[in-house]
Amino acid sequence: MSEKKKFAIVTLGCKLNYAESASIARDYIRNGYEQTASSAKADVYIINTCSVTEHADKKSRQAIRKVFRQNPQAFVVVTGCSAQLRPQVLAHMEGVSALLGTGFRDRAVEVTESGQRGAVLLGPCHAQGGFFPAYSAGSGNRDRTRAFLKVQDGCDYHCTYCTVPLARGGSRNIPIKEVVKQAEEIAATGVKEIVLTGVNTGDFGKTTGETFPALLEALSHVPGIARYRISSVEPNLLTKEVVEFIAQTPGFLPHFHLPLQSGSARILRKMGRRYDPQFFAEKVRLIRSLLPHAFIGIDVIAGFPGETEEDFAETFRLLEEIRPSFLHVFPFSLRPDTRAAAFPASERVRDGVITERVRKLGQLSDTLHESFILANKGRVEEVLFEGRAAGGKMHGYTRNYIRVERPYDRSKINTVEEVLL
Repeated sequence: MSEKKKFAIVTLGCKLNYAESASIARDYIRNGYEQTASSAKADVYIINTCSVTEHADKKSRQAIRKVFRQNPQAFVVVTGCSAQLRPQVLAHMEGVSALLGTGFRDRAVEVTESGQRGAVLLGPCHAQGGFFPAYSAGSGNRDRTRAFLKVQDGCDYHCTYCTVPLARGGSRNIPIKEVVKQAEEIAATGVKEIVLTGVNTGDFGKTTGETFPALLEALSHVPGIARYRISSVEPNLLTKEVVEFIAQTPGFLPHFHLPLQSGSARILRKMGRRYDPQFFAEKVRLIRSLLPHAFIGIDVIAGFPGETEEDFAETFRLLEEIRPSFLHVFPFSLRPDTRAAAFPASERVRDGVITERVRKLGQLSDTLHESFILANKGRVEEVLFEGRAAGGKMHGYTRNYIRVERPYDRSKINTVEEVLL
């Protein structure tokens, strides 16, 4: 009996990429391949790239070089956003066998089986409304308790700094009934928690005439799924109806991820965002009025072109006022083909200034997160234990996303336990 061919996947970037990589992996397994670690020698490597920043593009190239060193004879398939946006660079790298844009991820096995090196497949599948269904579950990891479920793809917003609409096309989704079916498939694997993910998750329903609240209501009835988290939602799409539903439905967790990007009204307009600082602060107050202990994570960009010291100070003051639980801080990265790339060079913020602003925001995040943890001390919270941690322990997360560690007990993995914080 011949030995199975081995494949490995390297995934960079967002939760959406992880969901799509898992679906690609299931395709290979169905076709008789055996999955191995990305650090091991494999016959096939799939590099699922990210291009949200210049650093992400660099990591994508580094991943290609690394797997080529591991096995120069391997068939290397490069896909994802960087493949879609930087084909002229990646297609000519040593070791790349095939390049598949975001609209051709489902062709990975087919291209591999053909054995023909040099295939380059780019759009326009995503522009024609194609949707690659994806979720991360059934990987064979016995401690896996959480899955990412893709419910939406693409974005129509075209913020001036962002390449995602260029890489993934316009906003689109599959019908609610298909999402529910996938959630049922996830439940059948034993997974207890689902993270709903997309490029612009709250925009769900645009292509099917449905609504995001209707999706949440339908998913709340799927047997076997104890908890749902919702990934990043644009502030203008986080409606009172959605927040009230989360507050009233035990299976939906008090965990919010909101992209602020800047606390300066002037910079928000320049970014092409669809809200102002006051609107954003009102959303945070709404969440806190209904869910006092909710985890609120916020995205912030430091050093956007034209950001003055006063603009940065406005951002800092707003964050001190609304006191989120955590900050995801990103130094501005100039991306080719975006509107921000055409801004005058004189408006660019010096690298040293950006670094200092990132440092200050990082310190503020540490302070805010410590305050959030202390505010929860003494509360009883439900924790879903999901795997091993260092030192003979297991870890899990509360409903409001506080990491908890306890001595390892295999019988408690994938169970929800009440814990005194």
